[in-house]
Amino acid sequence: MLLRRPRAEIETRPLTPVAGLEHLQAEPVAVLRWLAASRVEHVLVGDVARSVRGERDVSGAVAIVPAPYGRNLDRLGRALHIAHARLRAGRPDEENTAIKLTADKLARPQRWQLRVGAHDLDIEGPAPGLPTYEELLYDAGVFGLEPGLRVQVASPEDIGRFAHAQRVDREIRITRVEREPAS
Repeated sequence: MLLRRPRAEIETRPLTPVAGLEHLQAEPVAVLRWLAASRVEHVLVGDVARSVRGERDVSGAVAIVPAPYGRNLDRLGRALHIAHARLRAGRPDEENTAIKLTADKLARPQRWQLRVGAHDLDIEGPAPGLPTYEELLYDAGVFGLEPGLRVQVASPEDIGRFAHAQRVDREIRITRVEREPAS
């Protein structure tokens, strides 16, 4: 059996959106095209999902929850490796740390904030309190972003859960300062 190799880079080309999605930017759609060409099964969450669901003037990284199956995580890891994905560090012009993501690493309960070329991609790992891939898929809607590109987009409620998880610091530290009595 011949295996198709994923495309190395993400190609940004003019967008030919369907009616109602003209407000989408070309860069996130290019990342979604690349994921589809790499045959990575996922559900879209985050700012781009909000934009697909109709919110305008939303920008941010493409955030996905990949299907947790071994072959799917292998395809995602291979595609990221071939495309030279790096850990994202602050501003786009800063040097980013190279990383090789394997299926085992991608299955960990953490968020991977990556830069693939000039594009940002967040991969949400399984985390307590957040919906699993299967739960997201059950309530997800399928959207055709352009001819030949259909994407599973999480429900508005699930998108909100992931947005809240990004804002909330998972560790709260309580410190107490003893004051001296006033004389």
